[in-house]
Parts: sequence; C-alpha cells; structure tokens
Amino acid sequence: MDLNLLRALDALLRENSVTRAAERLGTSPAAASRTLARLRRAVGDPLLVRAGQEMVPTPRALELREEVAALLRGCDNVLRPGAGFDAVHLQRTFTVQAADLVLAGLAGPLTERIHKEAPHVDVVFLPESVEGGPALRQGRVDVELGVLGHLDPEIHTRRLTRMTLVGVARRGHPLFGKRIDARRFAAADHIGISRHGKRLGLIDDELAELGLRRRVAVVVPSHTSAMMLARNTDLVSLTLADWLPDTTEAMGLRTFPIPLDLAPLDIGMAWHPRNSADPGHRWFRDHVAAAVLTRP
Repeated sequence: MDLNLLRALDALLRENSVTRAAERLGTSPAAASRTLARLRRAVGDPLLVRAGQEMVPTPRALELREEVAALLRGCDNVLRPGAGFDAVHLQRTFTVQAADLVLAGLAGPLTERIHKEAPHVDVVFLPESVEGGPALRQGRVDVELGVLGHLDPEIHTRRLTRMTLVGVARRGHPLFGKRIDARRFAAADHIGISRHGKRLGLIDDELAELGLRRRVAVVVPSHTSAMMLARNTDLVSLTLADWLPDTTEAMGLRTFPIPLDLAPLDIGMAWHPRNSADPGHRWFRDHVAAAVLTRP
C-alpha cells in the first residue's frame, strides 16, 4: 500500500465522510469514493457503511483508525529533515583533517564544545597527509579544515575566517634589535615548512619581486617542529597572527609582521555532499565553525 493510499484511509476514518475526506485530501468526492473502493478491496472490509444520512465505521475500521494514524506519524518523522535528532544520544566518530598548527588551537575548544552536548561523540584528527578531495570523497575524512585547495569538484566548502601569516623567532633574536624590513628579513636563515620537502613558496616569490632571496636552511614537516626549532636557534619561522599566543610566549618566542605584501589566508571547511543534509554531520560542522569563529 502506498503512502498516499494510507493518508486517504486516515482521512476517511477520521471524517466518516467521503465528502469531508475529499476536502481534507484536496481532491474531489468522486476521487475519494474511488479510493474508498480500492481500500475496501485491499482490506477486505467495507470500512464505512451508510446509516441513514451518515456513514459509520465498521469494527475493523475502528481497529485500524489509531494504527493508521500512528503509521503516518512514523512516516512523517522519518521524512522530516533532521527529525528525531538529539545530540545527547548521538554515538558517532567524526574525522577532521587539518594542519598541526590549526589543530593545536582548535582540538581542545572543539572537543569541549561537542562533549557538552554529545558525550558519546568521538573525534579523530588526521594530518594533512590525506589532503585534498579524495579522502572526503572516499569517506575517510568528514571535514577538512584549513587553507583549502585541490578539492574534487563536487566538494562543498564554507569560508570561516581570514588569518595573517607572521614571522616568529626566539625572543632574543638579533632581528629584534632594529626595524625588520624586507632586506633584514631575507638575510636571516629561515625554516621551511613542507611535508614534501619544498624549499620555496609565496615568501620567496614576494622577495624575488624585490630582488631579494632568503636562505631556507632547514625544512621540517610541521609548524610545531618549526616553532620548537626556532626556540633554540637563530632560525626564523612562520606562524599565524594571534594564534596560540600563550604557547608562543611560553616557548620564549616572539612574533613580528612579515615586511612583504602577503595576502591573508582564507581558512575554510570542506565536506562531501553526501553528508550535507545529515543532521549529525551538520551539527558537527556547526561546532567546527563555531570553534574557529569564537577562538580567543
């Protein structure tokens, strides 16, 4: 029995009238009468019989009335977007891929936020080694967070905020003795940050425009290792402005504006469209976004 036939049965049993049932269904009395005939054949019972000027339900119809109403309520709940979602009962693991520097600032606030509402939700954080769209497409990653690139065309994205790159060096570094201009910045020995061992990037392009070059003396795979190396050497690294200020201070590091015309970084979130309408995934994405947007 299709859902429309079930709705027609519900209307007929509620109204005990073909005419009023037709009005409820938005159809004609003739169409409602034909539907009643179909229902009688399907159920094997007349359902409604005439008693004078009115129609009255049969005992079988009375048995079916509440059962049909309950079935329709259940169908409506299933088909309603996000129906029945309650984060407190959610038992699920979400996977987030992001750079270590982003995770260092967001993992704590994010897990604290979600565990207040959903104590049974777990979060797995993955490095950018599975970057790009395939991991989202393949379902290995729920959310990619950071500077988004190389995404599959169907991937959905949301821009969250913009961040500025700044330089970072140990507090007593000679650079801080005078104003840091492009020439002094280029003259320092630098730490490159690349999982693939790349030595050159946007910084080098901007320096080249000014006829300058820098020496990338060391390349490390993560921002965390770069900051630890900068703490104990005269090497200069990069970090995000106003990001983890307490950690930077505790490590004996100091940030400074990069004396180049660098565009800010767009930080966004990406996910596969298969998860767009899923209420649990949508709830998680909202918390990821809030953790980024409300960071200290």
